[in-house]
Amino acid sequence: MKALGIINFEDNVATVDGLGEYRPVPAIAILGRYRVIDFVLSNMTNSGIDSVQVYCKEKPRNLIEHLGNGSVYNINSKRGKLRILYGEKNFSSPVYNHDIANFMLNMQYIERDHNPYVVVAPSYFIYSLDYSKVLDQHMSSGADVTVLYTSTNEAKTAYLGCDVLTLDKTKKVTAIDKNRGNTARKNVSMECYVMTKKLFIDLVTKAAETSSLYWFKDILKDSVNDLDIRGYQFKGFVGCINSLSEYFRVSMQLRDRTTASGLFKPGWPIYTHTNDSSPTKYEAGSKVTGSVVANGCVIEGTAENCVISRNVTIRKGAVIKNSIILPGAYIGEKVKLDHVVVDKYAIIHHVKELKGTDDAPIYVKRKDRI
Repeated sequence: MKALGIINFEDNVATVDGLGEYRPVPAIAILGRYRVIDFVLSNMTNSGIDSVQVYCKEKPRNLIEHLGNGSVYNINSKRGKLRILYGEKNFSSPVYNHDIANFMLNMQYIERDHNPYVVVAPSYFIYSLDYSKVLDQHMSSGADVTVLYTSTNEAKTAYLGCDVLTLDKTKKVTAIDKNRGNTARKNVSMECYVMTKKLFIDLVTKAAETSSLYWFKDILKDSVNDLDIRGYQFKGFVGCINSLSEYFRVSMQLRDRTTASGLFKPGWPIYTHTNDSSPTKYEAGSKVTGSVVANGCVIEGTAENCVISRNVTIRKGAVIKNSIILPGAYIGEKVKLDHVVVDKYAIIHHVKELKGTDDAPIYVKRKDRI
């Protein structure tokens, strides 16, 4: 596939409270063994994109450790390359740390790439798609830009703050607005764009000249009347990890095997950095139902409708419901959790009950002791 893959970082709308304080959104653990970025990066490598640039807005250490040299994502280092890029300068204010500024600071790596096209996609939309099909349709349509979108009837509660597209009968984009949650039916932009590398560079340069606060999506919105921007509808499973409540909702959805089959498809592996450890040990008297459980855990209590990551300990008498437990957490005896997100290495044993809701799950911070 003759395209440079650019994995963009999240904008200011995508803020996963709590979890985002310790790592960038692409490095957040999901479904017990993956990171959020694994899905879009696997899409790119499975589609034949072997030159990938990953942009990181802040706190790059976790992302660098997870991605390594890209070998686990089947990127052939003899032909392709994985670069992790970020603005190597101090921004005077966080508002200046946006994608356009980072593209400009790393423009030499974009210009040197030999591919004539680019596929630009953020990591916080998770789905499974062959980008080569999108590129083929883009080339045959003659459009300047092809943008991926999903149609939803849940826009009042999901995809809040995301871009939404107005399309004519030919799927030409006539307007780009924000989802304010005012109507249920929306065409939500997945912020994945296909275009020539030359046009991408021209738009990035134009954005930088227009405003020092412009994001790439801003210059696209300004260009709706000047460019032929076409929509490409994606009809499979889409999750948007742009808040703690959405992270929770998407994780709970993917416990269901039928729902998960729309993301995990035969012949389309989701690559990730693996850790070898022993199988999970279920002690006598334990009970686990409706849950996704990773390896290396010790479970003595009860878990219902949960996502439990590696090396978690749940002691006797503990009852965990509708919760997400990240790696290395310890849940003490007779603790009761419902709608709780427990970050890595947290210890809960003195507080006996925590209960949140679907819209407002309780977050227990990393390495906390309560």
